[in-house]
Amino acid sequence: MKLTLGFSPCPNDTFIFDAMVHHKIDTEGLDFEVIFGDVEQLNKWAFQGKLDITKLSFNAFTHCVNDYALLDSGSALGNNCGPLLIKKPNTILTTNSKISIPGKYTTANMLLGIAFPLHQNKVETLFSEIENEVLAGKVDAGLIIHENRFTYQEKGLEKIKDLGEFWEKETGLPIPLGGIVVKRELPFEVQQKVERVLRKSVEYAFANPNSSADYVKYHAQEMEKAVVDAHINLYVNDFSVSLGIEGREAVQLLFEKSGKEYSSIFVE
Repeated sequence: MKLTLGFSPCPNDTFIFDAMVHHKIDTEGLDFEVIFGDVEQLNKWAFQGKLDITKLSFNAFTHCVNDYALLDSGSALGNNCGPLLIKKPNTILTTNSKISIPGKYTTANMLLGIAFPLHQNKVETLFSEIENEVLAGKVDAGLIIHENRFTYQEKGLEKIKDLGEFWEKETGLPIPLGGIVVKRELPFEVQQKVERVLRKSVEYAFANPNSSADYVKYHAQEMEKAVVDAHINLYVNDFSVSLGIEGREAVQLLFEKSGKEYSSIFVE
């Protein structure tokens, strides 16, 4: 059975999906057609129901939870890994300040709305271009995610607030950034099979960290190896193997804060 699979070419995604995409594990008869997209593109494709399985922001998931169910493995969730609001030195932020965000439906934007509810002058920008927008003075501040949290200081930018730390202090729980979901319209046996295969892929990645090196490097050609390694170490952790009780509580709390109604979240 062939299923469409969407994820971003960032190191943590290529790291966890490598084994299942390249059949380094038993995929139980499943094949995958990979479709790459940046975080907000994947979110929008999920709203269209384009993909059978996809990575998406947990904020976006609250908008399509009736069409997709969350898999127990593969999530980007943890401590000290949240989005950062950054600016140039001496810039003073006001409620009218223009802020670049990586997408309306990203969890980063949801957190910004919780932490700074009065800041509504937002500009949607490809996540990898946000630092440049701030440096060029096109915006007053930027909300950065992924590998940019490792590079902003080198470019002379400074942190206003770590929204992951904000969430953790407010809730006492890890920050849920993104997860892997599967279409609810697929037979439940297939959903369960996808969940098993994904877990095996993540476990294989941890047990054989060098196995995915070429795949990761190919899709992260402009990144230095130290940044790639830091990216994987930050976003791939025990929660990526299984959400567990604490991870599920964090996801459920995010849903509560979103105010969206739902009957179920997980594949179960």
